[in-house]
Amino acid sequence: MTTDRFQLVGSLLRPEDLLQYKQQIEHREDIQYPFYEDFEGYQEVESQAIEAIVEKQKAEGISIVTDGELSKSMWHLDFLWGFDGIERFIADNGYSFEDLDGGDFETRKDIGIRITAPLSGKNHHFIEIFKAVQAQAKDTPTKITVWGAAHAFTELVVFNQLFGPDQVYKTKADLKLAVLNAYKEFLDEFAKVGGKIVQFDDCLWELFAEDNEKSFFKAGTKGLEDLADEFVAVNNEIIDYAHQLNLEVWTHNCRGNYQSRHASNGTYQAIAEKFLRDQHYDRFFLEWDDERAGDLEALKVLQDRPETEVVLGLLSSKTNHLDDEERVFRLLDQASSILPKERLYLSHQCGFASCDCGNELSHEQQWAKIKQGQKIAATYWGE
Repeated sequence: MTTDRFQLVGSLLRPEDLLQYKQQIEHREDIQYPFYEDFEGYQEVESQAIEAIVEKQKAEGISIVTDGELSKSMWHLDFLWGFDGIERFIADNGYSFEDLDGGDFETRKDIGIRITAPLSGKNHHFIEIFKAVQAQAKDTPTKITVWGAAHAFTELVVFNQLFGPDQVYKTKADLKLAVLNAYKEFLDEFAKVGGKIVQFDDCLWELFAEDNEKSFFKAGTKGLEDLADEFVAVNNEIIDYAHQLNLEVWTHNCRGNYQSRHASNGTYQAIAEKFLRDQHYDRFFLEWDDERAGDLEALKVLQDRPETEVVLGLLSSKTNHLDDEERVFRLLDQASSILPKERLYLSHQCGFASCDCGNELSHEQQWAKIKQGQKIAATYWGE
């Protein structure tokens, strides 16, 4: 079944032979991205897995395909690892998530980043992966999924403060400019190889939501207005540059997706004006798979942006059972009363494997859930 109204966010579960290599990467510090020279047979296994997942997506009627993010270990950091001037290391702690029983959960720890030389986004490995996917996809549209610029900027500047007298970049302004330039260099090369759609993934919006009691900022959200403005400005500079290259620019806002766990709360209503109305994206992938995101009324801020599309993440990639179709149709009706039906799409709230470990379901359950999403979309939009 092919329906354009059902969309994949990007990532899919890895096959077991590829996962064995990815698990080795997680625990090695003395290796250099993309790690092919460090593990015999790794590149061949990864290439074969990507070829297979592209064919599977085409066979299953997915209208816009990716590499399933099988080329990545983690949805975000792989992109920075591909920059000149970046060194990865195993940190003392991983990211904090909420466990399935409500307790604390910690992710993998190979999330440490150092800047060792001036940053550059030229000759990025993602381009080579994309070229192979694009060639195989032929007439089927392809997209590339990339870490959002403002999220990367915040990680480097706010969380890690990788600037100062003893650093490559002496000031925050210098580092900010370097990040922007590296992203632009990457986009230049993406456009040159025929790329058309770039999707920036971003999971920090909720940090700025006043109703998020689990913000990564220990002091809460008070006083973060200036950082939020800077965050949006960074993204818009990259979006506008991509538009100059005639690229479609999408974003996926994630609320945390690691082994079926989540990281943040906070509603879209609390941040809608700044992060939905003011960011220049052509298409927003948003998450409404549970009640944490609040009411769909947040979509009202897009009523005066008729060119902007929304992909409603009403389905869950985190569960191993099919979704409640009655709920999905009810929310689709509600969304269609706010924005025209032709501006809306359906998806799972996130990919099935934002990091290589993947969510807690089988490959068969993953594709059953995808088929359900396609069926709902075909029924609702009459395709």
